[in-house]
Amino acid sequence: MDAPHPLLEVRGLARHFDVSKRSLRSLFGGQRKFLRAVDGVDFAIGRGTTFGLVGESGCGKSTIAKCVVGLYAPAPRSIRFDGLDVAEQVGPAAKRLKRRIQMVYQDPYSSLNPRWRVRDIIAEPIRVHRLLPEGSQLRQRVADLLHCVGLGEGDGAKFPHEFSGGQRQRIAIARALSSDPEFIVCDEPTSALDVSVQAQILNLMIDLQRQFGLTYLFISHNLAAVAAVSDAVGVMYLGRLVERGPARAVLGQPGHPYTSMLLEAVPDVDGGSRERRAIDGELPNPISPPSGCAFHPRCPHANERCRREQPELLTSAGGTDVACHAIAEGRLSADMLTASRSAATTGTERGWERS
Repeated sequence: MDAPHPLLEVRGLARHFDVSKRSLRSLFGGQRKFLRAVDGVDFAIGRGTTFGLVGESGCGKSTIAKCVVGLYAPAPRSIRFDGLDVAEQVGPAAKRLKRRIQMVYQDPYSSLNPRWRVRDIIAEPIRVHRLLPEGSQLRQRVADLLHCVGLGEGDGAKFPHEFSGGQRQRIAIARALSSDPEFIVCDEPTSALDVSVQAQILNLMIDLQRQFGLTYLFISHNLAAVAAVSDAVGVMYLGRLVERGPARAVLGQPGHPYTSMLLEAVPDVDGGSRERRAIDGELPNPISPPSGCAFHPRCPHANERCRREQPELLTSAGGTDVACHAIAEGRLSADMLTASRSAATTGTERGWERS
């Protein structure tokens, strides 16, 4: 019996932006410059699971999110949802697809219309997709959604400015749920919130996933948040995936030096003896990225091949797909990443790991 296909498949996704100064180029014949925000990314998300994307700011995570939800038009055959090529869906078919895919944005302060009452914010997707008629059914649906996210029916009469940041994000989640979607893209949904509120929102998202069978693409630079909700994880660096695999393997036994460094940079809040180590160097300019492996200027294990040849994702001994010449050649062993494994273990002992 054939295995069911993933709900979302991303294959060779690329998104380049022309950042040339057009006026100067037309006058002086200047060369066009492109920012390679996403440069050939592959991953798949099974129905009812969560795929976490993690990496430093500017690595292309949010660009992927916008491609998946259709804010940026993807290239043909680069994104398939439930077997459908997203780029080929037009007219009513595109509208039906958009109803099945929703998004929770990073900033609950700017993602909600300040002039609308909460009940109208939540009801808008229902009206756009004509899921319910105006009247008692629509009002009851909005009330049910408010209860789902831990708010009361009376909150529907209020405006967004009357709520805290965490409550606003709950409203945004209720709005995302109102079209009865199957897939939700969560783009840094907790980064603008206090730490205590972050945990509440993450627990809410896990509960809603179990209740409604939702599938998530969860994007964050916060490893603790990614570990709490994700079944699988992809680590991005300068527009490409450098490691991909089950969350337990990627965060417990990282195979790529960059993943290891991300874990070593996590603070040890339990008062242990582990020293936090910041990642050396800065993210290179994506307009003129380094040759070969983009991480080689910051990698202590880089050699001439790393500076010359771009690595491909290959399955490592730890069970994750890793794009690293040092791993492929055996120059970098699991023993040399002990510090990062210790960092990951500290994290899972704090309850990061998804149950």
